[in-house]
Amino acid sequence: MTYESNRFWRSGFFIAGALLFLIGTGPLLAIIALARLGWTRDPNPNPVGCGILAFLTFWPSVVLMLVGVVKNVRRRR
Repeated sequence: MTYESNRFWRSGFFIAGALLFLIGTGPLLAIIALARLGWTRDPNPNPVGCGILAFLTFWPSVVLMLVGVVKNVRRRR
């Protein structure tokens, strides 16, 4: 990795957005993957709570990551 790509990971906004994305969408994606692999009793689970969590955290996490990228680009100039 070069310095150019490392600097985005050093931004607090980008890290917060990435963690929020993983924490918010991770459970839903894990349930989908486990059901697809056949590791759950129900082949078609309905994870409403995880879906609501993903819905509420997806766009704020994307915005935080974009703010981190924009701040780093402006800092470079």
